[in-house]
Amino acid sequence: PVYVRHQIVHNENVVRRLEALVAVFVEDESEIPEGEICVLSAHGVSPAVKENAAQRGLRVVDATCPLVNKVHAEARRYADSGHLVALVGHKNHVEVIGTMGERPDSTVVIESPEQARALKTDKPVAVITQTTLSLDDVAPIVDALGDSQGDLRRPHADDICYATQNRQDAVKAMVAEGATLVLVIGSQTSSNAVRLVEVAEAAGAHATLIDGESRLDDELIAGH
Repeated sequence: PVYVRHQIVHNENVVRRLEALVAVFVEDESEIPEGEICVLSAHGVSPAVKENAAQRGLRVVDATCPLVNKVHAEARRYADSGHLVALVGHKNHVEVIGTMGERPDSTVVIESPEQARALKTDKPVAVITQTTLSLDDVAPIVDALGDSQGDLRRPHADDICYATQNRQDAVKAMVAEGATLVLVIGSQTSSNAVRLVEVAEAAGAHATLIDGESRLDDELIAGH
């Protein structure tokens, strides 16, 4: 078998298909027998996970998204140059947990403008982001950090996943062109998919997740 640490992507259909091909999904590398193949998911992991995998003699296949690796490198660089790293994202999301693990003593997770304004530190602040947020999500939090901290290193625009941003822009365009119901094909476990529903609703449409091939309820699509 091929062992995969965490869902390789947050999509139930993809995970079920890989399980049928004898992939075994685990939440922790310590669950994998010594010497076996360990695939790291797209969301990235902390250095401690890689060290533990090496100690167990696991044959690691790192499937981390290159964009996530880029943000990890920024976290190390900023922390090692004396900054407090403000990581904008959802603290329980697996990507944020992995990034936080790079320099945990020098990193704080910021989830809202309110938290940004309440941040107290004597260090210069550098901002990095969870890659699956959108520019619309990040901007008010970064602006609030600027208000409370004054000068700060702002995140690079290309830290945001272009696929995430493109889809959110497409949803807004669809609603602007008259769509009153948006069906998002994706899983409840996907931050991206759930956010697309929120974007559609914020733009004034009805929206829901579709995670399989079952028939749509007539009431759901009536009048749209």
